[in-house]
Amino acid sequence: PEWWRLVGRSMEIADSLGLKLGMHICDGFALAGGPWISPKESMQKVVFADTVVSGGKLAGLTLPVPEMKEGYYEDIAVYAMPVKGRPILAKPVITCGNLDADVPAGKGVNIDDKGVIRSSVPCWIQYEYPQPVTVRSLEVVLKGNNYQANRLNIKASEDGKVFKEVKQLVPPRHGWQNTDENNTYSLPETTARYFRFYWTPEGSEPASEDLDAAKWKPNLKVNDIILSGEPKINHWEGKSGRVWRVAEATSDTEAPVSECVQVDEVIDLTPALKDGALTASLPDGEWRILRLGHTSTGHTNATGGAGKGLECDKFSPQAVAKQFDNWFGRVFHELDPELARRVLKYMHVDSWECGSQNWSDNFVSEFKRRRGYDLMPYLPLYAGIPMDNAETSEKVLRDIRTTMAELVVDVFYTVLAEKAKEYDCYFSAECVSPTMVSDGMMHYSKVDYPMGEFWLNSPTHDKPNDMIDAIHGAHVYGKNIVQAEGFTELRGTWDETPATLKALLDRNYALGINRIFYHVNAHNPYLDKKPGMTLDGIGLFFQRDNTWYGDGGKAL
Repeated sequence: PEWWRLVGRSMEIADSLGLKLGMHICDGFALAGGPWISPKESMQKVVFADTVVSGGKLAGLTLPVPEMKEGYYEDIAVYAMPVKGRPILAKPVITCGNLDADVPAGKGVNIDDKGVIRSSVPCWIQYEYPQPVTVRSLEVVLKGNNYQANRLNIKASEDGKVFKEVKQLVPPRHGWQNTDENNTYSLPETTARYFRFYWTPEGSEPASEDLDAAKWKPNLKVNDIILSGEPKINHWEGKSGRVWRVAEATSDTEAPVSECVQVDEVIDLTPALKDGALTASLPDGEWRILRLGHTSTGHTNATGGAGKGLECDKFSPQAVAKQFDNWFGRVFHELDPELARRVLKYMHVDSWECGSQNWSDNFVSEFKRRRGYDLMPYLPLYAGIPMDNAETSEKVLRDIRTTMAELVVDVFYTVLAEKAKEYDCYFSAECVSPTMVSDGMMHYSKVDYPMGEFWLNSPTHDKPNDMIDAIHGAHVYGKNIVQAEGFTELRGTWDETPATLKALLDRNYALGINRIFYHVNAHNPYLDKKPGMTLDGIGLFFQRDNTWYGDGGKAL
């Protein structure tokens, strides 16, 4: 009640001064969630678990439960398919060494007590198995981002002396919110006892907005490298929409038809699963039982305070409407509605900072309506299992991502646009990609004021394409006002002046913006304290108590 009283008071003061106010769609600035969103109503992702069984009668076989977040999980389907490869159970002996013999002791590659491998100089990592193993895929396990761990050159040997190249790993293009998933690479089938992973920083590509992790020092840090005998889609994590990534297509060499599960080989056992136990009969042979379901992504509006909670399902009109009604729309019910309609005129959705989602209760029906065929037979692709052939697998996964991109616009942004109009408000929004799998500009068709952001003295966080998307989106969809969140600064040090700011501002005006929002103008209620309140260390400190604000501020 006290918070709403203060919001009401700010509206009364704004009204007395002839000012209009704007509000974000949730507590904090990213993105659209709150404690009223249940796990079922939150952003969803497909999860899976599998079991290998022999053919015959299965009586009450308890299936493992896939990943569950926020205490929520629902089944989608249970399939049986022929086993096309198995995980490698044998444990390798892991050793490492430097490529340069002159590296001083203690300065080269090393493995710590937890098995984490680090190096700042060219090196190799070797896996030695007791017997030859057949490898078809590889998973790079990280804690955080490490661009260099995705640049390994893989070689194999039968005797540990003569090595032949298997594959040069190519990092996927990726945005800044890239840590939700590991990186899986498809490999040409290789049988060997020794596998070596060579690394050198030489040839590293400079960082860019869609290769975010390359901005850090060219050091190698990898938590684990998992070799597997299972064929996998190259970078299935990104291609299935679990995270924003763009990667090379899987080749026929890496996923030959003989290693792909054929659609007509799959047996639907969904009706046979009761309370987590499976009762069914299967033909002779080895079968992989794949249990697919969905759970919450677990993402929240992390910058929120008392209104922090799970992010709403961006593909569900009901969940999006619930988010609006419980935050922005609630203003018109908690306060004087006539005052609120007169003063609160702007609704804003800031930068997308809640990852991606690849499922919702309506996804299968929307997929069929938009793509013209049934997704259900191809659900194993969500687990990275190649189906029919490499080309078909890549096409279906691309169709999944296309459907996701359309639903973000047709549901999330469309519902918000309609809600804003109900209350006579203008709608502004920042960029979606490269975080959520989406079209970078299409959502601007639904907003009144496209918006991007640019940073000051923060090369690790700058997003030049963020502004280009907003500017070009405005041009494509006929929007006359192009907004920018300007001068966001990672570590403000109070050394900014109009002279250091104006060139950057002029550049963005020249690119096409025509309305600037200074990041950040923190309200300082104190008249006797300077500089007063700030947004922690995040700048720019554009406020009345900055020494040059009175005169220099006019230059901006």
